[in-house]
Order: sequence, then C-alpha cells, then structure tokens
Amino acid sequence: MTYSSPASSSPTFSRRLRAGFLALGALAAMGQAQARTPAPAQKETGKTAPAKAEQANARQMVIIDDEGTSLMHIALLASPKIDVVGVTSVSGNIWATRGAAMQLRMLELMGKDKVPVAQGALYPLLNTEEKTRRWEALYGKLTWKGVWMKEWVEPTQQSTPPYRTPQDVSDIPGGAPKGHVLAEAAANFMIRMVHKYPGQITIVEGGPMTNLALAQRLDPEFASLAKGLIYMGGSFNPRQVLDNRSAADFAREFANSPRREFNIRFDPESASITSHAPWKSITVVPVDPSTATQLTPDLLARVAKVAPAGIRQVVSGFEPGFPLWDEIVAAVLIDPSVVTRSEQLYVDYDSQFGATYGDTLSWREHYQPGLGEQKATVILSVDPGKVDDTLVDAVSRAR
Repeated sequence: MTYSSPASSSPTFSRRLRAGFLALGALAAMGQAQARTPAPAQKETGKTAPAKAEQANARQMVIIDDEGTSLMHIALLASPKIDVVGVTSVSGNIWATRGAAMQLRMLELMGKDKVPVAQGALYPLLNTEEKTRRWEALYGKLTWKGVWMKEWVEPTQQSTPPYRTPQDVSDIPGGAPKGHVLAEAAANFMIRMVHKYPGQITIVEGGPMTNLALAQRLDPEFASLAKGLIYMGGSFNPRQVLDNRSAADFAREFANSPRREFNIRFDPESASITSHAPWKSITVVPVDPSTATQLTPDLLARVAKVAPAGIRQVVSGFEPGFPLWDEIVAAVLIDPSVVTRSEQLYVDYDSQFGATYGDTLSWREHYQPGLGEQKATVILSVDPGKVDDTLVDAVSRAR
C-alpha cells in the first residue's frame, strides 16, 4: 500500500525468458508496454551493488516492488543496513506508469539516482475494473479500489484520490523526474538480479504481487534464487486499536470482512501464485499490526526534521492519518526487534470469483490442504513507538 499527497545470463536462460514472456507476460506486460512513459532507456551503472564481498554481507540487498513511494522507500534507501539494488513499480493504488515516475523523482531528490527503476505490470493478471463493478453488484461495496476508486462510499477523513488514466503522469510530487526507467520490464529485471546475486536479494513487496507472479511464471527458479520475500498484504483478524477518526475510517475495511485487504484483492491470482512459489523464507505483514500505528503529524515532523534537504518537501506533502502499512515492513527489515508477536502459518489467497474473492486463507501445521502452500512468518503485532523510532533513525542516517 502507498499513501499519497492530497493533491496528487546464458543463451538458454535468455531463450527461456523470451518464451515465458510470450506465454504469460502478455497477460500484464503488454498493457504495460502500451502505456509506458515515453523515455529513453535508463542505463544501469552497476554501482548500486556492493563492490566488496564484505559489504554484501554487512548490508541486506533488496529490491522494492510497490505502486509508488512512501516513507518505507525513504527509510530503506537511507538505512546503512539496507542496500537497495533496484526499485520496481506495479499498479494498485496508482498506475505503474505514475508509480515509476514518482520512484525516479524520489531517488533523484535523495541523491540515489544510480538505483535503477523498472516499470512493472500495468494491469492485474485477471481482475479488471468492470469485474470489480460486477462483484460489488453481487456482494456489496469495497472500501478501497485503488486506481479504480472514484469516490468514498461514505464521508471519510482522508482525501478523495483523483481518478486518473494509466497515461497520466502529471503532478509528480517534487516535480517531473529527469531520469528514465530501464528498458526491461520489472519481472525481467528481478529475474536477472536474483540470477546475478543468488541467495542474496530480499524482495520487498508493498503492493499487489503481479510482477512477482509474472517473474515466477517466466522463470520457475525466480523465488528459489531470492534470499526471501517480505510483503505487506493480507488480513487475519485485525481490530481497531487507536481511538481517532482516521483509525475508525480505516477500520471499515475489516470490520465486517476481516480477511480482506486491498493489495491482495486487487490481484488475487498473483497473490496465490506467489504464495505457492518456493521462497527460502516468507514474511507477511498483514493489516493486523498496522492498526496500532499511524502516520501522525508528529511522526511526519520528526522525519522531515532529519530527512535529506531534497526530500523534506515530499515528506511534508504526505497525507497524515494512514496506518503504517509498508513502513512496518521497512522497520522489520531494519530492526526485527520491533515485532512483538508472530506466528508460523501456511498462507494462500482465494482466487475463485465469489463473495470471498481475494480473502486470506491460512492454516496451522497439519491443517493445510497440501497443495503447495508455503509456510510463512506472519507478523501479528509490533511495538508502535519502536517502529516510529526505527523509521526516524533510518532516515537520519541518509548519506
């Protein structure tokens, strides 16, 4: 999830990638190619990878896959414990085209413009805006629909997001980017990087899992070559914790549907494919721990005070009131001690078009269906104050 401002390789391997792209990449990447922001290809310098083996061991190498930008990106890019080797965009809350432009600009403002950006899938594998309307006619209104959102169902403290076309990349926070995305799609970029650094790269997912599912179908070795996956998504049994208007508004999403969460609901098929992939480790940050957190004006002020000068204006433009969905992911990566409760569960997502389409499925050991579900560490609660402090400390170390 991403919040926004109110205004706003061997020959054989290459042949396999090309063949796989024809087989499945057309499901999402064709739409991406049609709407990609016209721009010359960005050249990779290779300078984002650690120059020495000891540096690679000291810093966690990650690729961030998300719709746009958030405090999560700033914290991970600033933290001396994290080496961001690439950023990729995917459609969800905003279109992948706009997300890539926002990511390019944030990297420029942070002096991290050598980090490559690859634009990802423009559309989910199967879900569409029309299918979402049909679903709502059958089963009731969704609280949040991302790029298909035109208005809130009822009065809400958060601003109403603008309804944009995939080609609309105007009004980028901080101004239009000077750099350009890579020539390759996000899925292919991630595949290439895990082959280049086998067992070293953690995939950080903050949005729908379309790119991850495409990568896994293009190259069945993709997940097994990564160090692991950590993602914000899913919902188990969240409860409203904070007593304020924003918290109450966001509780609408899970009050009568505790197993529904937007990142998964936008592309359930991708979430299920990704959850069955052979990752070495999976960490799930669902809605549950986020209900005790909030992007308060005080937290934004603390971050802006220590943020690099170029990014302060963007931070000040973040709309307060949102739970720290993606930011918890960053905090867990930087300092795992922020976690106060977790559980080992087998996790999958309902991909059948019905009343529970996109809902979270989970089982304890011995109860799973045995159809390839993978065991995951599910983060159920965190120390909110420690999360805030971890984020502020990380941003203060930007260099």
